[in-house]
Amino acid sequence: MINFTNCTLEQVSAHQVGNKTNGDELYLSDKPISVTQHQEELLLRYFLKPFNQPEFYHLTFSNGDHTLNPLYHFAKSVFYAPESLHENSRNIAQHLYEVSEHPNIKAGDVFIAELSGIELDGQLVEAVGIFKSENKHAFLQLERGASSCALQCLDGIHIDKLDKGCLIINLDEDKGYKVCIVDKVNKGDEAQYWKENFLQLEPCNDKYHQTKDFLSIARQYVTKQIAEEFEVEQTDKIDLLNKSVEYFKTHEQFDKQEFEEQVFQQPELIESFQKFDQHYREEMEWDPVDTSFEISPQAVKKQSRV
Repeated sequence: MINFTNCTLEQVSAHQVGNKTNGDELYLSDKPISVTQHQEELLLRYFLKPFNQPEFYHLTFSNGDHTLNPLYHFAKSVFYAPESLHENSRNIAQHLYEVSEHPNIKAGDVFIAELSGIELDGQLVEAVGIFKSENKHAFLQLERGASSCALQCLDGIHIDKLDKGCLIINLDEDKGYKVCIVDKVNKGDEAQYWKENFLQLEPCNDKYHQTKDFLSIARQYVTKQIAEEFEVEQTDKIDLLNKSVEYFKTHEQFDKQEFEEQVFQQPELIESFQKFDQHYREEMEWDPVDTSFEISPQAVKKQSRV
């Protein structure tokens, strides 16, 4: 559980990052932004509101060595020397500009912030936040004159609609820090650049991802694989899906053998599911499933909707 009630915006810098492929410019500011108390409140709302139920990842690299990830070094520098925030914000913006190669990636305003007072699972932590606004929103502003009012239409950032964001939290340094993300763009090749090209993330092997992954595999097996091996009615598939979700809703601890026996029951179905589980994980390059782990109610709720 993450709590931002006592979070403080220690410092923030902003830059404008265009699309390199389209010939857009990269604008790097010379100094951090000075904000009032009211502006800080609005910025924290804009930055943090979308992270109410985050999934957690680690920074990684193409060869699995997180120490080669540029963002790992930029964040580490800030954690060890907070006065380097602005210098590293320029490095982060430069890095984002270099990976913004797909022609459909939108230019935008990028904020890099040092945040403190975040509570994660009862522990106070600090974070480096990176937030990108890609879409401008029209708003009306009424200005009062001496004898009449004038109406202006302006374009700006909607503080309740963060397009892209990430929090690099000062935990798990030896694994690439704990990271959570927001990405409102979820279609097309350009959607992958934030998570895969810029941040380079891999899921944390925590209870959330273990729960989410196993429920996803169970769903894939029931909806796609089982009919290729057995004669099953649609109602039987629905029953198996309901049993899968019900198991996770009614248990605090997952036991793989117990799950298979309660949900699939028949030995031939259990054997078929085990083979599918192993093959699917190898194909997706996921870690082998733990035979026992703590169940995440948050992941169960999300997967239940699916």
